Amino acid sequence: MSFDTTSEKSEKSGENPKISVAEFVENAPAELNIKVLAGANGLRQNKIVSPRIQKLGLALAGFSHYIHAGRIQIVGQSEISYLHQLESRHRIETLNNLELDKISCILITKNLEPSPELLQVAEAKNLPVLSTAQVSSKAINIISNHLSKVLAPLITMHGVLMEMYGIGVLMLGESGIGKSECALDLISRGHRLISDDSIIIKKIGGRLIGASPELTREHLEIRGLGIINVRDLFGVSAIGKPKQIELVIEIEKWNAAARIERLGLDRHEREIFDVKITKFVLPVTAGRNLSTLIETAVKVHLLRDSGFDAAKSLVEKHSAILNETSAT
Repeated sequence: MSFDTTSEKSEKSGENPKISVAEFVENAPAELNIKVLAGANGLRQNKIVSPRIQKLGLALAGFSHYIHAGRIQIVGQSEISYLHQLESRHRIETLNNLELDKISCILITKNLEPSPELLQVAEAKNLPVLSTAQVSSKAINIISNHLSKVLAPLITMHGVLMEMYGIGVLMLGESGIGKSECALDLISRGHRLISDDSIIIKKIGGRLIGASPELTREHLEIRGLGIINVRDLFGVSAIGKPKQIELVIEIEKWNAAARIERLGLDRHEREIFDVKITKFVLPVTAGRNLSTLIETAVKVHLLRDSGFDAAKSLVEKHSAILNETSAT
C-alpha cells in the first residue's frame, strides 16, 4: 500500500485513487500470475479506478452501454465460446462495437486461448489483454479484495496515531499543543507509534485504517530536540503497523468560559468520510497529565464497549437512592 505526504498541517478532502494497468500487473497477488498477451502499449496509459469487476458477456451480446469505465473486464469460458462460434468478420465487428475506450483491460481466465481477432483489435487499440490460470470466480474474488485496498478512498490528516491496548487512537489538536510530546511519553509507557504529523487514513469497507507516510515513518518531531527516530531509541516494539482507528482524542486549550464535561454522560463522535468514531475532548491546562488522561480515556472507551459505563452506573445508583428517599 502506497502513501503520499502533505505539506502543512491540514486535512485533505477524500481522494479516490487510481492505478495504471501496469501497476496492477506489477503488484497483483502472486497467485494470479498475470501475463500480458496484447496491448502492452496501453499498460501505462489505461487506468483502473474501481475495485468492482465486470464480465464482458453482456457487452459482447450487444449491450455495450453496460460497460462501466475504469473496470477490469473478465473474459471466461462462456465469452470465449461465444466468440469462437462467430465467423472471423463478425468477431471483429462485435469487438469493435464495444466501447473499448471505457475498458481498462481485459483479463482472460483459466489460461484460455483467445481468438486472434481479439488480440488483433486489442493491439490496434492499445487495450491490454491479460491472462491468468485462475478460474473466473476465484480471479474476481482475489482481484476485488486486492483492489478494494489499493483503490480505497483516502485522506491525509495532521495529528498523531498510536496503537494503545490493541486499538488505533487518533490524537488531534492544533499545532504546538503537545501531541508529539504526549506520544513520546506514551511510547515510554509501552504503547506504539504508528504516525506523527501526517496520517494517511484509508476507508476500507466500513473501517478506517490509519498508517504513516513512508518518509516520516518511525519518526517524531519534538520541539527542542528536533526529529528523533523512535525505533533507534526504543526498539522495534515501539513501532506499530497500520491500524483501524477506533477512538479519536481531541486535545484543546482550556477555556474557562467553555462548558466542560463533568459526568461523562454526553457522547461525542468524529466523522471521517461517512464513518463515525467515538471521540473524547480533553482540555489542556497546567497540572494536567495528558498521557495519563489519554490512557484512561482509552480504557474508559474499552470498558464502555464491553458494556460497563461508570457515569451511567453512578447516575442510576443516585436515582435509586433518590427514589428510596422519596418513597419513605
